[in-house]
Amino acid sequence: MSSPSRSSLTRGDLDKKFYIDDASDDDAVDSEAAGIMLDSDGSPLLGGTELFVDGVQKYRLPESRKIGVVGAFFLILNKMIGTGIFSTPSSIFASTGSVGICLLMWAAAGLLTLSGLSVYLEFGLAIPRSGGEKNYLERIFRKPRYLATSVFAVQMILLGFSSGNSLAFGRYVLLAAGHPLPDGWPARGIAVLCITFVVTLHAVLPKWGLRLTNTLGVFKVIVLLLIVFSGLAALAGHRLVPDPHNFDEPWAVEKGDGYGGGGAYAYATAMLQVVYSYKGWENANYVMGELKNPRRTLSIAAPLAVVGVTILYVLANVAFFAAIPKGELAKSEVIVAGLFFRNVFGESTAARCLPALVALSNIGNVLAVSFAHSRVNQELAKEGVLPWSQFWASNKPFNTPAASLLLHWLITVIVLIAPPPGAAYNFIVNLYTYPGAWINTAVTCGLIYLQWNEKENWSSPWHTYLPISIIYLLLNLFLAITPFIPPNNDWNADGYPYYAFPLVGTGVLFLGGLYWALWTKVWPRIGGYTVVAERIIDEDTGEEVVRYNKVSVKKLEGEILGEDGDNTVEEVRQPLLRKQGGQSGNGGPEEVVYQTFGLDGR
Repeated sequence: MSSPSRSSLTRGDLDKKFYIDDASDDDAVDSEAAGIMLDSDGSPLLGGTELFVDGVQKYRLPESRKIGVVGAFFLILNKMIGTGIFSTPSSIFASTGSVGICLLMWAAAGLLTLSGLSVYLEFGLAIPRSGGEKNYLERIFRKPRYLATSVFAVQMILLGFSSGNSLAFGRYVLLAAGHPLPDGWPARGIAVLCITFVVTLHAVLPKWGLRLTNTLGVFKVIVLLLIVFSGLAALAGHRLVPDPHNFDEPWAVEKGDGYGGGGAYAYATAMLQVVYSYKGWENANYVMGELKNPRRTLSIAAPLAVVGVTILYVLANVAFFAAIPKGELAKSEVIVAGLFFRNVFGESTAARCLPALVALSNIGNVLAVSFAHSRVNQELAKEGVLPWSQFWASNKPFNTPAASLLLHWLITVIVLIAPPPGAAYNFIVNLYTYPGAWINTAVTCGLIYLQWNEKENWSSPWHTYLPISIIYLLLNLFLAITPFIPPNNDWNADGYPYYAFPLVGTGVLFLGGLYWALWTKVWPRIGGYTVVAERIIDEDTGEEVVRYNKVSVKKLEGEILGEDGDNTVEEVRQPLLRKQGGQSGNGGPEEVVYQTFGLDGR
């Protein structure tokens, strides 16, 4: 590295975040793409300064616990096939009033999911680190520093719950036991037990958690195939109810008892619920750091999972329409699959067992969501984004993200208990899905920008063509804007105002901006400190070390600037890093990150 100049160091120099490709390279770049603190001439900064180190966390995952193609396939499959396909067809038909439009929505959503998958594959293969959208937003939106990270963090923590799937599990357990009760405290109590079991399993016995996830993934496919073949039998007349004649005029848009006539708002909410049923295709992106050969694994597992699920979803909906009259389907709510089994097999013991199979499918989804989201929570904590980051990032006492799993459990239980008994499921589904439309819009716009701005030096093993990005962008804009359009029917038809979930969802994103202001500006200024999160990943051993430092501003100023404030860079610098590998364009697998803020209010 070139010799430093004698330029004076100011406090503003500390509020920087640079990436260094090689400490011995004269051409080390001052990119904001996540890296090492450098001074104004490109030399390492703060390396030998004695800081107030609060703690050290080490993270190293054994190869035996890393996920291969089959594991990634089932991780995606388990999150995609959960509550949605067994529960949302009722509300989707109620919103549209058309059999043909419903089937078209399910097929179109599969194609749109593939377009979104292409966007995420390009990011995931270029930045193969756990965290998903967190890494992509940080790469795109570098200023204001940490704003994108804060917004994503608040959205993921507050809305990344497993409440909808856990509640559906409770409803189907009661149905299998012969008590088809509506949403109420019995179902919610079972839901709390469900999420408690899942979180405990992932924390204490992580290998068994993944084994159960894979097993239930196979099981889910079997259940869906059972529904598909039973539906074909129903089409041939093998059912215990009269022919519902749902395919006589499939494209007719009807308004009947409990369905149709909702206008643009109804179509938007229907599409949101279809998208909810497909959610999970991005699940492997959240755990890239735990995949074996992540680029190969993701590029094989993700497309296979999405295509397979799309085919099963469309055929399952054909089966539902083959056996359930429109009026019953519109009012069946979460237990639509249970109603299907009753109409095909009657009130037999076998028919009661089938809802239990759906309940097991739901718990498989809870397993997959909890596994992935806890890793995202831990990644956010590693970066020092969350309050009490050391605790949430900890792997103690089982060498698993137990603390992050606890955080996921807390939010899920609060969302389960807080709403009054009633039509809670649809609200939870819409609230869970809605902010993702804005996040996906930002990610897709960012990819278009990175591809077309040569100065960004963007490269990835996967390329998403512009028309695909635009299609996915338009879908998410539609999902983000139209829920604010008033419905043609009752504004409170679902038991809550039509604007409730888009307003709350958008409010959570703005809450992320408020948290950013408090975290990076207000609290450090009041406390007279700056927070430094130092993150090191060893390329040879795979070991990750994260150190959290709370640094007194006065002490740091005294050490860096000297009592008279005229010290130079050369007088305060000490070696920080001998040799550091990586990629200067997208951020490499081995890096050192210093995050600082609050020194001068910027």
